[in-house]
Amino acid sequence: MATNLTGTVALVTGASSGIGAATARQLAEDGASVALVARRKDRLEELAAEIEKAGGTALVVEADITDRAQAEVTVQQTVEHFGRLDILVNNAGLMLLGPVVGADVEEWERMLAVNVQGLLYTTRAALPHLLKAAEDGPRRVADIVNISSIAGRVAWNGYGVYNLTKFGVNGFTESLRQEVTQRHVRVGVLEPGGVDTELGSHNKPEIRGEMIDPFYEATEVLSPEDIADGVAYMVTRPRHASIGELWIMPTDQA
Repeated sequence: MATNLTGTVALVTGASSGIGAATARQLAEDGASVALVARRKDRLEELAAEIEKAGGTALVVEADITDRAQAEVTVQQTVEHFGRLDILVNNAGLMLLGPVVGADVEEWERMLAVNVQGLLYTTRAALPHLLKAAEDGPRRVADIVNISSIAGRVAWNGYGVYNLTKFGVNGFTESLRQEVTQRHVRVGVLEPGGVDTELGSHNKPEIRGEMIDPFYEATEVLSPEDIADGVAYMVTRPRHASIGELWIMPTDQA
Protein backbone atom coordinates (compact mmCIF):
# COMPACT_ATOMS: atom_id res chain seq x y z
CA MET A 1 0.00 0.00 0.00
CA ALA A 2 1.21 3.50 -0.82
CA THR A 3 1.23 6.11 1.94
CA ASN A 4 0.45 9.42 0.21
CA LEU A 5 -2.98 9.57 1.83
CA THR A 6 -2.37 7.59 5.02
CA GLY A 7 -4.49 8.93 7.87
CA THR A 8 -7.01 10.61 5.59
CA VAL A 9 -10.65 9.80 4.85
CA ALA A 10 -12.27 10.09 1.43
CA LEU A 11 -15.95 10.00 0.50
CA VAL A 12 -16.78 8.93 -3.06
CA THR A 13 -20.30 9.22 -4.46
CA GLY A 14 -21.48 6.97 -7.26
CA ALA A 15 -19.01 4.38 -6.00
CA SER A 16 -20.93 1.29 -7.10
CA SER A 17 -19.44 1.20 -10.63
CA GLY A 18 -17.28 2.87 -13.23
CA ILE A 19 -15.25 5.92 -12.29
CA GLY A 20 -16.48 5.91 -8.69
CA ALA A 21 -15.42 2.34 -8.02
CA ALA A 22 -12.05 2.83 -9.74
CA THR A 23 -11.44 6.04 -7.78
CA ALA A 24 -12.28 4.38 -4.48
CA ARG A 25 -9.83 1.58 -5.23
CA GLN A 26 -7.10 4.05 -6.14
CA LEU A 27 -7.57 6.25 -3.07
CA ALA A 28 -7.57 3.17 -0.83
CA GLU A 29 -4.37 1.98 -2.50
CA ASP A 30 -2.86 5.38 -1.76
CA GLY A 31 -3.66 4.90 1.93
CA ALA A 32 -7.02 6.63 2.47
CA SER A 33 -9.95 5.12 4.31
CA VAL A 34 -12.86 5.33 1.89
CA ALA A 35 -16.61 5.80 2.36
CA LEU A 36 -18.39 4.18 -0.60
CA VAL A 37 -21.68 5.91 -1.38
CA ALA A 38 -24.38 4.80 -3.85
CA ARG A 39 -27.84 3.25 -4.00
CA ARG A 40 -26.71 -0.26 -5.00
CA LYS A 41 -25.64 -1.74 -1.67
CA ASP A 42 -24.70 -5.16 -3.08
CA ARG A 43 -22.13 -3.64 -5.39
CA LEU A 44 -20.76 -1.43 -2.63
CA GLU A 45 -20.31 -4.45 -0.39
CA GLU A 46 -18.43 -6.30 -3.13
CA LEU A 47 -16.13 -3.30 -3.63
CA ALA A 48 -15.58 -2.89 0.12
CA ALA A 49 -14.60 -6.56 0.39
CA GLU A 50 -12.17 -6.12 -2.49
CA ILE A 51 -10.58 -3.04 -0.92
CA GLU A 52 -10.26 -4.70 2.49
CA LYS A 53 -8.78 -7.86 0.96
CA ALA A 54 -6.09 -5.63 -0.57
CA GLY A 55 -5.32 -4.19 2.88
CA GLY A 56 -7.46 -1.04 2.72
CA THR A 57 -10.37 0.25 4.79
CA ALA A 58 -13.85 0.93 3.43
CA LEU A 59 -17.28 1.89 4.74
CA VAL A 60 -20.49 1.08 2.83
CA VAL A 61 -23.10 3.85 2.87
CA GLU A 62 -26.27 3.08 0.93
CA ALA A 63 -27.87 6.41 0.04
CA ASP A 64 -29.60 8.46 -2.62
CA ILE A 65 -27.74 11.76 -2.58
CA THR A 66 -30.50 13.52 -4.54
CA ASP A 67 -32.37 13.47 -1.24
CA ARG A 68 -30.88 16.26 0.91
CA ALA A 69 -31.50 14.43 4.19
CA GLN A 70 -29.81 11.29 2.90
CA ALA A 71 -26.84 13.29 1.65
CA GLU A 72 -26.45 14.87 5.08
CA VAL A 73 -26.71 11.49 6.83
CA THR A 74 -24.12 10.08 4.44
CA VAL A 75 -21.56 12.64 5.53
CA GLN A 76 -22.55 12.25 9.18
CA GLN A 77 -22.11 8.46 9.07
CA THR A 78 -18.70 8.84 7.43
CA VAL A 79 -17.45 11.27 10.07
CA GLU A 80 -18.90 9.27 12.94
CA HIS A 81 -17.26 6.09 11.66
CA PHE A 82 -13.83 7.44 10.72
CA GLY A 83 -13.66 10.57 12.89
CA ARG A 84 -12.96 12.97 10.03
CA LEU A 85 -13.35 13.77 6.35
CA ASP A 86 -10.47 15.01 4.18
CA ILE A 87 -11.48 14.32 0.58
CA LEU A 88 -14.81 14.53 -1.22
CA VAL A 89 -15.14 13.12 -4.74
CA ASN A 90 -18.47 14.08 -6.30
CA ASN A 91 -18.72 11.44 -8.99
CA ALA A 92 -22.37 10.37 -9.15
CA GLY A 93 -23.83 11.26 -12.53
CA LEU A 94 -26.21 10.46 -15.37
CA MET A 95 -25.93 11.17 -19.10
CA LEU A 96 -29.37 11.16 -20.72
CA LEU A 97 -29.28 12.61 -24.22
CA GLY A 98 -31.92 13.73 -26.67
CA PRO A 99 -33.44 16.75 -28.42
CA VAL A 100 -35.06 19.53 -26.43
CA VAL A 101 -38.35 19.01 -28.26
CA GLY A 102 -39.82 15.56 -27.66
CA ALA A 103 -37.41 14.43 -24.96
CA ASP A 104 -38.56 12.75 -21.76
CA VAL A 105 -38.87 15.55 -19.22
CA GLU A 106 -38.83 13.10 -16.32
CA GLU A 107 -35.41 11.91 -17.49
CA TRP A 108 -34.23 15.51 -17.50
CA GLU A 109 -35.45 15.99 -13.94
CA ARG A 110 -33.68 12.82 -12.85
CA MET A 111 -30.42 13.89 -14.49
CA LEU A 112 -30.61 17.38 -12.98
CA ALA A 113 -31.25 15.84 -9.57
CA VAL A 114 -28.20 13.55 -9.74
CA ASN A 115 -25.73 15.79 -11.57
CA VAL A 116 -26.54 19.06 -9.83
CA GLN A 117 -28.67 18.67 -6.69
CA GLY A 118 -26.82 15.62 -5.39
CA LEU A 119 -23.45 17.30 -5.84
CA LEU A 120 -24.70 20.45 -4.10
CA TYR A 121 -26.27 18.60 -1.17
CA THR A 122 -23.23 16.43 -0.53
CA THR A 123 -20.80 19.32 -0.84
CA ARG A 124 -22.79 21.49 1.55
CA ALA A 125 -22.94 18.73 4.14
CA ALA A 126 -19.25 17.88 3.79
CA LEU A 127 -17.78 21.37 3.73
CA PRO A 128 -17.66 22.07 7.50
CA HIS A 129 -15.75 18.81 8.03
CA LEU A 130 -13.39 19.53 5.15
CA LEU A 131 -12.65 22.98 6.55
CA LYS A 132 -11.86 21.39 9.91
CA ALA A 133 -9.57 18.83 8.25
CA ALA A 134 -7.71 21.65 6.53
CA GLU A 135 -7.09 23.23 9.92
CA ASP A 136 -5.95 20.25 11.94
CA GLY A 137 -5.70 17.21 9.65
CA PRO A 138 -2.57 15.19 8.90
CA ARG A 139 -2.03 17.06 5.62
CA ARG A 140 -3.40 20.50 6.72
CA VAL A 141 -5.34 20.60 3.46
CA ALA A 142 -8.62 19.13 2.22
CA ASP A 143 -9.86 18.39 -1.28
CA ILE A 144 -13.06 18.46 -3.28
CA VAL A 145 -12.93 16.92 -6.75
CA ASN A 146 -16.03 17.26 -8.92
CA ILE A 147 -16.18 14.84 -11.83
CA SER A 148 -17.65 16.77 -14.72
CA SER A 149 -17.21 16.25 -18.48
CA ILE A 150 -15.81 17.96 -21.54
CA ALA A 151 -19.54 18.61 -22.11
CA GLY A 152 -19.10 21.28 -19.44
CA ARG A 153 -17.00 23.23 -21.95
CA VAL A 154 -18.25 22.20 -25.40
CA ALA A 155 -21.87 21.87 -26.54
CA TRP A 156 -23.20 19.31 -29.04
CA ASN A 157 -26.54 18.81 -30.73
CA GLY A 158 -28.70 16.57 -28.54
CA TYR A 159 -26.62 17.13 -25.40
CA GLY A 160 -28.50 20.27 -24.31
CA VAL A 161 -29.66 19.34 -20.81
CA TYR A 162 -26.56 17.25 -20.12
CA ASN A 163 -24.50 20.29 -21.18
CA LEU A 164 -26.61 22.38 -18.80
CA THR A 165 -25.75 20.15 -15.84
CA LYS A 166 -22.04 20.00 -16.61
CA PHE A 167 -21.66 23.70 -17.36
CA GLY A 168 -23.36 24.19 -13.99
CA VAL A 169 -20.94 21.85 -12.22
CA ASN A 170 -17.97 23.70 -13.71
CA GLY A 171 -19.32 27.11 -12.71
CA PHE A 172 -20.15 25.94 -9.19
CA THR A 173 -16.67 24.45 -8.83
CA GLU A 174 -14.95 27.68 -9.79
CA SER A 175 -17.13 29.78 -7.50
CA LEU A 176 -16.59 27.44 -4.54
CA ARG A 177 -12.86 27.34 -5.21
CA GLN A 178 -12.69 31.11 -4.83
CA GLU A 179 -14.75 30.90 -1.64
CA VAL A 180 -12.63 28.40 0.28
CA THR A 181 -9.17 28.25 -1.29
CA GLN A 182 -7.70 30.67 1.27
CA ARG A 183 -8.81 28.22 3.96
CA HIS A 184 -6.81 25.41 2.32
CA VAL A 185 -9.73 23.49 0.90
CA ARG A 186 -8.69 22.82 -2.68
CA VAL A 187 -11.60 22.57 -5.12
CA GLY A 188 -11.09 21.22 -8.61
CA VAL A 189 -13.05 19.87 -11.54
CA LEU A 190 -11.93 16.87 -13.58
CA GLU A 191 -13.32 16.78 -17.13
CA PRO A 192 -13.05 13.49 -19.05
CA GLY A 193 -13.42 13.65 -22.81
CA GLY A 194 -14.92 10.18 -23.25
CA VAL A 195 -15.04 7.23 -20.87
CA ASP A 196 -16.44 3.74 -21.31
CA THR A 197 -18.68 3.31 -18.24
CA GLU A 198 -22.33 2.72 -17.41
CA LEU A 199 -22.91 6.49 -17.61
CA GLY A 200 -24.72 6.40 -20.93
CA SER A 201 -26.26 2.95 -20.59
CA HIS A 202 -29.66 4.37 -19.62
CA ASN A 203 -30.12 6.01 -23.02
CA LYS A 204 -32.54 4.52 -25.51
CA PRO A 205 -30.92 2.28 -28.18
CA GLU A 206 -31.59 4.80 -30.94
CA ILE A 207 -29.91 7.56 -28.92
CA ARG A 208 -26.90 5.37 -28.27
CA GLY A 209 -26.64 4.50 -31.93
CA GLU A 210 -26.85 8.10 -33.06
CA MET A 211 -24.91 10.02 -30.41
CA ILE A 212 -22.76 7.70 -28.33
CA ASP A 213 -21.62 4.63 -30.27
CA PRO A 214 -20.09 6.61 -33.21
CA PHE A 215 -17.90 8.50 -30.76
CA TYR A 216 -16.68 5.29 -29.14
CA GLU A 217 -16.00 3.75 -32.54
CA ALA A 218 -13.82 6.68 -33.64
CA THR A 219 -11.92 7.21 -30.40
CA GLU A 220 -9.56 5.37 -28.11
CA VAL A 221 -11.95 5.64 -25.19
CA LEU A 222 -10.66 6.28 -21.68
CA SER A 223 -11.09 3.73 -18.90
CA PRO A 224 -12.43 4.45 -15.39
CA GLU A 225 -8.91 3.77 -14.12
CA ASP A 226 -7.58 6.63 -16.26
CA ILE A 227 -9.95 9.02 -14.50
CA ALA A 228 -9.12 7.55 -11.09
CA ASP A 229 -5.45 8.26 -11.78
CA GLY A 230 -6.42 11.87 -12.46
CA VAL A 231 -8.29 12.16 -9.18
CA ALA A 232 -5.34 10.71 -7.28
CA TYR A 233 -3.02 13.15 -9.05
CA MET A 234 -5.15 16.08 -7.94
CA VAL A 235 -5.44 15.11 -4.27
CA THR A 236 -1.86 13.94 -3.69
CA ARG A 237 -0.22 17.19 -4.82
CA PRO A 238 1.84 19.17 -2.28
CA ARG A 239 -0.24 21.25 0.11
CA HIS A 240 0.15 24.55 -1.74
CA ALA A 241 -0.27 23.08 -5.23
CA SER A 242 -3.87 23.18 -6.41
CA ILE A 243 -5.36 22.02 -9.70
CA GLY A 244 -8.50 23.97 -10.47
CA GLU A 245 -9.30 22.17 -13.71
CA LEU A 246 -7.95 18.97 -15.25
CA TRP A 247 -8.88 17.68 -18.69
CA ILE A 248 -8.30 14.04 -19.56
CA MET A 249 -8.75 13.47 -23.26
CA PRO A 250 -8.80 10.24 -25.31
CA THR A 251 -6.57 9.69 -28.30
CA ASP A 252 -8.07 10.02 -31.78
CA GLN A 253 -7.62 6.76 -33.66
CA ALA A 254 -7.50 8.50 -37.04
